[in-house]
Amino acid sequence: MIQGTGSDVGKSLIVAGLARVFADRGLRVRPFKPQNMSNNAAVTADGGEIGRAQALQARAARVPLSVHMNPVLLKPQSEVGSQVVVQGRMVATVKARDYQAWKPRLLASVLDSFAHLKAQADLVLVEGAGSASEVNLRAGDIANMGFARATGTPVILVGDIDRGGVIASLVGTRVVIDPEDAAMIRGFLVNRFRGDPSLFADGMRLIAERTGWEALGLVPHLPEAARLPAEDVLGLAGSEARGEGAVTVAVPVMPRISNFDDLDPLRAEPGVRVVLVRPGQTIPPEAALVLLPGSKTTIDDLDVLRGEGWDIDIRAHWRRGGHVLGLCGGYQMLGRRIADPHGIEGPPREVPGLGLLDVETVLTDDKSLVSVTGTSVADGLPFAGYEMHVGQTRGPDAARPLLRFADGRPDGAVSADGRVHGTYVHGVFADDAQRGAWLARLGARSAGASYEAGVEAALDRLARHIEAHVDCDRLLALARETEPGL
Repeated sequence: MIQGTGSDVGKSLIVAGLARVFADRGLRVRPFKPQNMSNNAAVTADGGEIGRAQALQARAARVPLSVHMNPVLLKPQSEVGSQVVVQGRMVATVKARDYQAWKPRLLASVLDSFAHLKAQADLVLVEGAGSASEVNLRAGDIANMGFARATGTPVILVGDIDRGGVIASLVGTRVVIDPEDAAMIRGFLVNRFRGDPSLFADGMRLIAERTGWEALGLVPHLPEAARLPAEDVLGLAGSEARGEGAVTVAVPVMPRISNFDDLDPLRAEPGVRVVLVRPGQTIPPEAALVLLPGSKTTIDDLDVLRGEGWDIDIRAHWRRGGHVLGLCGGYQMLGRRIADPHGIEGPPREVPGLGLLDVETVLTDDKSLVSVTGTSVADGLPFAGYEMHVGQTRGPDAARPLLRFADGRPDGAVSADGRVHGTYVHGVFADDAQRGAWLARLGARSAGASYEAGVEAALDRLARHIEAHVDCDRLLALARETEPGL
């Protein structure tokens, strides 16, 4: 089990790298995260949803996605409340304080999923959540030491030297956690090192002496890891503009942005400059495309969009001849009206949309979670992606669909002037032909590189990097101590 001294210390990518390392050695590997909190999710082969990080880890292990890889997924809807998804299906919406009482009852589902994966695998790589030192949340824990203790799984603790204070964070974890929890930790890794590794040799020895844990690796910063999808919105930090291209794509960043890995293929294009528009900023007038991404709470995020004045910017952009694209929740925002009669996102209400598409959306309690294929209506190019949304959208502009599924159903809408588009499908830009067609529409040219091949190459590079700097043989030996038959 890979735990961390804090959030965003690199646990997810270390697990992904290890998954590829051991899969390449011929082992049947499965990733597992007992509890995740993220609005960036993926659709599984068994018809549910899991965190995007576990989807990447499964890809690294070269196995299909399963709801059992992330049995508890929390999808924040507000600062104090989240939807609770258990084994792929939403079961409730709870406040953070109330969730503490929920955790013990969820342990059975976590252990059931873990047993399911163990039956399929030679090796299960478990990722913890947040910080191992959150002793205030230890009672009833299912994400870190509570899970490790319940299953007898040995733990490796990861610290991030790039953020500073890594010695204190690792040694401090040893000080504050329960001695029996500390005994579960068998070693530590220091991640994201920059410079001459010999300069931190004394630091590694000091940590080992103060904690009694084995030093299992000092992992240098790997720039190529930026090619891999980020798990949560922290992955967007420091990336307000990416690329030097002549074509600018502007993306308003709203509080409950979801499935923002839709942006990654565009950000990888050298001819495209993706600008993330933060609160207090204006949408750049040079933008060729304004892209409204998915949202976990469409109506609340639409309120934020209006509060920032971005609705005025978007209309001005459209009047100048610019293009607008809405994905999922962004598609719903572009219509004339959004109604939530059953209180799916909060109190029942109805709000006007941006009015750039002649459609209306009614939020319903049935959720579409399915992988889809088909062709784009305008040019017949194939696409592959997935749906993950609540609500039905209908209206005159939906008679001009953007996409058509393989079973003949239409999806999305296009405005009469052909410059405003909406779709419920995520992942369209990952298709090289579709991305190229969109860039041509904006007056740019794709570099022609395969996005998916780039992700695979980055996973291979991550695996070789991990193998060079982490004692993978020792990690496997620790697993064998727990499971003698491995």
